Amino acid sequence: MRERPGVFRRTKAWWELRTLRMPDEEKANPRRFAVLDLDGSVQAYAIYRSFLDFEEGSSNGRIQVTEVIGASPQATAEMWRFVLDIDWYATVECSLLPVDHALLTLLATPRRARYRMGDSLWMRLVDVGRALDGRAYTSDGSIVFDVRDAVCPWNAGCWRLEGGAATRTDDAADLAMDVGELGAAYLGAVSFAQLRDGLRLEELSDGAVQRADAIFGWRPLPWCPEIF
Repeated sequence: MRERPGVFRRTKAWWELRTLRMPDEEKANPRRFAVLDLDGSVQAYAIYRSFLDFEEGSSNGRIQVTEVIGASPQATAEMWRFVLDIDWYATVECSLLPVDHALLTLLATPRRARYRMGDSLWMRLVDVGRALDGRAYTSDGSIVFDVRDAVCPWNAGCWRLEGGAATRTDDAADLAMDVGELGAAYLGAVSFAQLRDGLRLEELSDGAVQRADAIFGWRPLPWCPEIF
């Protein structure tokens, strides 16, 4: 989880009051917890609720997954195998998964998954310089952004990103965009090529988009497992 942008550290209080707390309305049908333990080390866990129901002698019950988290790809696969193998249920429902989640390739028949994608994590850069300085990059290349910001005027102007550090500059910009577009690309989920093709930025020098994508590209893609 640490390598995935957008996942925040849960405090003890968050775990107890948000993730593990059993509301009164759930006590008749409580959420369930499963743990994969290998030689005394917890490698994966699942939190889910089951709703058993039958119609004309056949089960149409469902498993509602809160989250399945593994410390490794193999542990994640084994935990999902456990959930999907629970008997007497017709469907498994889960939400808030990252768009590059391994489940879609783990499934023998991925087309049976009724996948729907929606927006869930928004990034607003309040301090462009500190935000760009605080990010890790896959390349030490150089790029100059001309940033527009009608709400936080201290962000406006040209910023050079080079070697992972951001500084003000009077040099000509390579890319021009609103701070919202820079926020969209900041965590690595949206490429500068997508923003260019969607007419959301201006490419002012040849190859600037390709260069920016080489610097900002990141895997795994960002994800936040919570609604807050």
